[in-house]
Amino acid sequence: MPIQYSQKEKSLLLDQREHEESCVDKYAKYANQAQDVQLKQLFNSYSAKEQEHLNTINQLLIGQVPSVGGQQSQGQQAQNQQQMTGGNQGQMTSSVQGTYNQEDAKLCKDMLMTEKYVSAAYNTAIFEFRDTNVRQVLNHIQKEEQQHGEGIFQYMQSKGMYQVQ
Repeated sequence: MPIQYSQKEKSLLLDQREHEESCVDKYAKYANQAQDVQLKQLFNSYSAKEQEHLNTINQLLIGQVPSVGGQQSQGQQAQNQQQMTGGNQGQMTSSVQGTYNQEDAKLCKDMLMTEKYVSAAYNTAIFEFRDTNVRQVLNHIQKEEQQHGEGIFQYMQSKGMYQVQ
């Protein structure tokens, strides 16, 4: 039996669908614009993951609660992310601050800002849903959005684009 949502719950899901559509499009577009091969790979990977999120939101909108991956998939994603962002965040690459591509830095800043916004929107939605299983699905997506933000941050830091004060 499909889940019946309140007007607010349905509205929140429709908002999240728009956010996911935007993320899919932006990551794909930015992957084509990026100069650095590593950044292209990162953005293409995240575009595919955002498509999965969009598919999940569409399932929720028709009242179906999909199962979400467990610890193994999160661990695998973290390992893949580490490979794409140059490994351990404590390691700095040989690039000198300011030698990175300025346009790539703009793409990264925009996507980091986008991920912050989308993650915050999920946080609000999670607290508004009555169904525990839906909350868990939204929480799973939010964690992956946060991992995307972390991956972008680590990439930026490794290239000298983001200096932690």
